Amino acid sequence: MSTTLEPLESLAPTLSVRQVLMLERVLAGEPEVVAGAGQLDRAVRWVHVAEAADVGVMLSGGEMVLTTGVLLAGDDDKQAEYIRSLHRAEAAAVVLGLGRAFPAPPDVMRRAAERCGLPMVVLHRPFPFAELTEEVQARLIRRKFAAVSMSEAVRTALTGLITAGAPLQRMLDEITHHSGCPVVVTNLAHRVLATAGERSAVDDVLRDWERIARQAGGSEGDGWIRAELGGRGERWGQIMLCGYRGDTATGRLLADRAAESLVLHRMLGGTSAHTWEEQSAQSLLTDLVSGVVPARQLLPRARAAGLPVNRRTFVPLVVRDGDPAELDRVLRLLGLPGIVAELADGATAVLLSLARDQDATVLTANFAARLSGTVVAAADPRTAWDDVPAGMREARHVADAVASGALDLPAVVRLKDVHLRGLIRLLRDDPHVQSFAERELDGLLCGAGADLLAVLRTYLATGRNKSRTAQLHHVSRPALYRRLEAIQGRLGVDLDDFEQAASVHIALLAHDAQQG
Repeated sequence: MSTTLEPLESLAPTLSVRQVLMLERVLAGEPEVVAGAGQLDRAVRWVHVAEAADVGVMLSGGEMVLTTGVLLAGDDDKQAEYIRSLHRAEAAAVVLGLGRAFPAPPDVMRRAAERCGLPMVVLHRPFPFAELTEEVQARLIRRKFAAVSMSEAVRTALTGLITAGAPLQRMLDEITHHSGCPVVVTNLAHRVLATAGERSAVDDVLRDWERIARQAGGSEGDGWIRAELGGRGERWGQIMLCGYRGDTATGRLLADRAAESLVLHRMLGGTSAHTWEEQSAQSLLTDLVSGVVPARQLLPRARAAGLPVNRRTFVPLVVRDGDPAELDRVLRLLGLPGIVAELADGATAVLLSLARDQDATVLTANFAARLSGTVVAAADPRTAWDDVPAGMREARHVADAVASGALDLPAVVRLKDVHLRGLIRLLRDDPHVQSFAERELDGLLCGAGADLLAVLRTYLATGRNKSRTAQLHHVSRPALYRRLEAIQGRLGVDLDDFEQAASVHIALLAHDAQQG
């Protein structure tokens, strides 16, 4: 859902002094800036024509004051106090029409304006002030109306997305559509939770995120506009427009509307800032595992997410049947830098980032020891970021290879521990392997064969240990013998023959891998 709007540069609810001086009607008066040239970007909220010497008491700030100075001529003290009073009232600028009162720019007023930093402009040709006030104030009214319309259009669009149950990313994409610049959402520690915008522009922002994050705590400038995220007296993040090209006031209005919608999105969706952190980690690790995005392009995202990446040892892990929140809690408890994200099929990816002098094997074992009822699959540590995607895929492969519950596994399972099972897992989608598994197990794949298949699986997994198999299936040895005889009869094999038993075992591993 989106709305076509005017160019953002035209939506500023104010004009700057510089913009007013560039208007065609003003140029006809031959304007000359004689003081405060460095303050011409001040916002003009209104235009006020006044000849009274005490006009400052009638101002509320942001006015461009037009005068001929007729009541100030010949009195240097009044001229200086006039400028000081405008400065105290926070006027945007003063425009003096030269004529009988002042045929040339008065030095006293010019010097006072320069000291105060108040833009002072003189008009060298006679100029009807009514035309200027009419022109500027008509433009200001149009701009204010356009800004309000833009604000409401953005609010309507984002509210529609919330009502439709759109995810956070879709919300940010809509905000980027209206702002025309990258958008970044962070937590209070300035860690990036989500981004939106043109990929190359976002990457440029994240590449320099450390400096930008430091700047985020200071004043806004150069198009970096932020709004706080929070409610009920609690702040939990901020949204930042990065390099916004329009007027600052309009950008701030847009950022405020975006922040309001994101807070509402969080409240109605039952999510939290922590959930957004999980989504950020999930996106990063999913891209690492898939290999679709080159690792080097993901480095700025990892750094902005708070993962240490310089001179580190990376340990890719995949945990079966692990709760991501619990895994994250264990990482924090052990003081291990890393990110956690839930993948498909009950697997959770964990990427540890360790100092080069830390023992990766010991720390990985400590992490696994804190978990119970899970399979922790690990790839060999990587010292180069570019090797991390291969490591994540290796850990995923190991986790998949033991998903069916192999017996007597170590606390941390590595590629060398999955042996034949790992190879079969890699080849499971090969048509020849599928055909082989169907052919070898045909007698057990239908009807009452399902129960016998479970007995066969245990028997082969225990190294053809009949006592152990009977114990695990809670049957007597004679009953087990009868079942093994039935299995051999259905398959037409002799399980005491090593080669035939190996063939059936490979077929069973392939069948389980395909089913998994």
